[in-house]
Amino acid sequence: MPTYHLRRREREIIDPEELVSVLRRSRYMAVAMCRGGEAYVVTLSHGYSQAENALYFHCARDGLKLEFLRENPCVCATAVEDLGYRESECTHAYRSVVVRGTMHLVTDPCDLAHGLRVLLAHHEPDPDAAERKLLPNSASYDRVAVLRLDIAGMTGKRSV
Repeated sequence: MPTYHLRRREREIIDPEELVSVLRRSRYMAVAMCRGGEAYVVTLSHGYSQAENALYFHCARDGLKLEFLRENPCVCATAVEDLGYRESECTHAYRSVVVRGTMHLVTDPCDLAHGLRVLLAHHEPDPDAAERKLLPNSASYDRVAVLRLDIAGMTGKRSV
């Protein structure tokens, strides 16, 4: 993956732990895809697994995003931690991370359950209770698709 640098290097986030912090604190990402000459961006809630260096997403079992990913699994996604608008300065305080990588449809039932647990752990204060409520039996897993984004690289920027 080519390396790019920010024009204003003092805003670049280079500390890996700070990059991970943005992923952990954000709740959703804008994920960009492309097939042929057509671009598509969709906002999805995510869960981050540092051990796997991967992001997990859930979606319907069919739809436009899956059509795009079948043709081109390479994606770019952005997470933003909004730290508030600065009145009278016409600017925002924020930290953001751009992730590049390959998105895969998770097909193995155990991996699908794992991906959903990563998502629930990211969003829910009691992920076990949420899993029991939302996924009470194995048939529940048949209604949802799970996507895994294997991260090839991350860059970050801050304005705080």
